[in-house]
Amino acid sequence: MNITIVGTGYVGLVTGTTLAEMGNSVYCVDIDEKKVEGMKQGIVPIYEPNLEEMFLRNIQANRLFFTTDLKEALDKSEVIYLALPTPPGEDGSADLSYVLKVAGDIGAMMTEYKVIVNKSTVPVGTADKVRETIAAKTDIPFDVVSNPEFLREGFAVEDSMNPARVVVGAGSQKARDIMADIYQPFTNTGVPIIFMDEKSSELTKYAANSFLAVKITFMNEIANYCEKVGADVDKVRLGMGSDDRIGHRFLFPGIGYGGSCFPKDVKALIKSGKQEDFNFKILEATESVNQQQKVILVSEIEKYFDGILTGKRIAVWGLAFKANTDDIREASSLDNIKILLEKGAEIVAYDAIAEENVRKILGDKISYAKDMYSALDGADCLFIATEWPEFKNPNFKMMAERMNHRAIFDGRNMFPLELPESNGFFYKSIGRRTVK
Repeated sequence: MNITIVGTGYVGLVTGTTLAEMGNSVYCVDIDEKKVEGMKQGIVPIYEPNLEEMFLRNIQANRLFFTTDLKEALDKSEVIYLALPTPPGEDGSADLSYVLKVAGDIGAMMTEYKVIVNKSTVPVGTADKVRETIAAKTDIPFDVVSNPEFLREGFAVEDSMNPARVVVGAGSQKARDIMADIYQPFTNTGVPIIFMDEKSSELTKYAANSFLAVKITFMNEIANYCEKVGADVDKVRLGMGSDDRIGHRFLFPGIGYGGSCFPKDVKALIKSGKQEDFNFKILEATESVNQQQKVILVSEIEKYFDGILTGKRIAVWGLAFKANTDDIREASSLDNIKILLEKGAEIVAYDAIAEENVRKILGDKISYAKDMYSALDGADCLFIATEWPEFKNPNFKMMAERMNHRAIFDGRNMFPLELPESNGFFYKSIGRRTVK
């Protein structure tokens, strides 16, 4: 099948590449000419494990194409996926201007039946708005479908090739049949495709992400309580996760959630609720607790240095909001760095993947190390903000030799307590006893 993807951000590029891998001819559209030219040359504009290999394979197989010309791609395809940004506005509501602008353009350009698929995360009722926008520009029949993505950054290729389910909101049988054909390679292997109305599909994505945000935040609250009463959160989460009604995933405590999805989607669902005179009290509490959790270790660092951070050299391992991505949107690292700088500390950070993105924001306000150990040279303490695999089993002897103080503040609980303890480190993590 010929398919157009409008928008080559994280969702659009992974979706387009996956659909090409399934044998479709996919035309990816973006207004950024430089980006499009780069992709034509095989340059992947985002970091995602295993994406580049699949990306290049499908370009070479003449199944994956890139253009800035929406009309050209539209004329070649029966199905048009909208994978456009829906950033939060000042009031937290999702900005649909990109989606509706492209919808209007499609309406003006259509010459035959099309299925317009909302892949972006959008509020309930967006399919109706897209339908109205297109219908105002054309009399040609079309269908609008909601087909939210459920990709985890860092595991997007794995998730796209092995989805747990496919959710499709569609009002017409014709559109459902077309979507069933597209996802037939998955359903043939037993992946369920769940058909529903458009509004239920739109809410499914917000509800799923918001529930996971709540789960993470609840575990962080439990971790903080563990420290008060002397319990070990690692033992608690293992006991909880062994209950198959709860499961082990998203029970790892840390310095809050971030990224492009959870913060934005929680805000948007809260705002959508208020528009219907409904308060999501759980989500409001989740958002508040998460903001506090992201910087919970700053006070611990201050306490260690007797309240004086001026002139202290703090090494930061990790800048991305999570491992295996270069995404720094709503990253806890940035919240902590901002406060530490305001308190007079000097920051030396290491993150080989996310450094370039941070440079665009912080520039020379902080220093950047070429590797994890050189970041420690002359450091008064180490702050771990991202759970990159390379940090899991460091050489503690080498760390001690390079640092002024043997002090680690771990926002991701990277080490069993015995490791820093046996090497003479002060070690403060989340929800566990402090090693002194």
